[in-house]
Amino acid sequence: MHRTSTRVLLSCAAIGVVGGVVAGASGYLAAAFAVFGPMLYGLTVGTHFLPSVIALALLKRPGAAVLAGLIAGLVGAAFAPWWLWRYVGAGLLVGLLIEVPFLVTRYRRWDPWLFYVAAGFSGLVIAVAVFIGLGAEHYAWWAWAIALPLWVLSPVLFTWIGRVIAARLAKAGVAQAA
Repeated sequence: MHRTSTRVLLSCAAIGVVGGVVAGASGYLAAAFAVFGPMLYGLTVGTHFLPSVIALALLKRPGAAVLAGLIAGLVGAAFAPWWLWRYVGAGLLVGLLIEVPFLVTRYRRWDPWLFYVAAGFSGLVIAVAVFIGLGAEHYAWWAWAIALPLWVLSPVLFTWIGRVIAARLAKAGVAQAA
């Protein structure tokens, strides 16, 4: 049986806490977008990708993205308890979707493009769900023409940011075994 080290668990926890603070702040920004410019709401979805991408890119361990996403969801919910299941659900969903291509490769390949494929696919899944959930008939075609690409591109952008952060942390020696 494979045992996960305390170092990996604590690293996921630290990454998840920071990601939860970012997600908590972006939740209020998302609420403002929902009121004043709903077609821009998709810009904020990418923040939920940061902890999962950082954890998986830095630690390269199965389950790291899911655990960091779960912790980020719990911490984010501390800033807006009425959105508890929204944050926890988003963290788990994103963590699972980010891990899928690595699971398919049995966690033997860590090519950068796998992160971007996962992010783009995840963004597409979320965009379609939002399109159906909000109802296409409630908004003009041009609003959807702006909104849907943002739902897909935001996760890709934040995946890139997460990979840059993970690379800098690795260079600083954060992920080294003792």
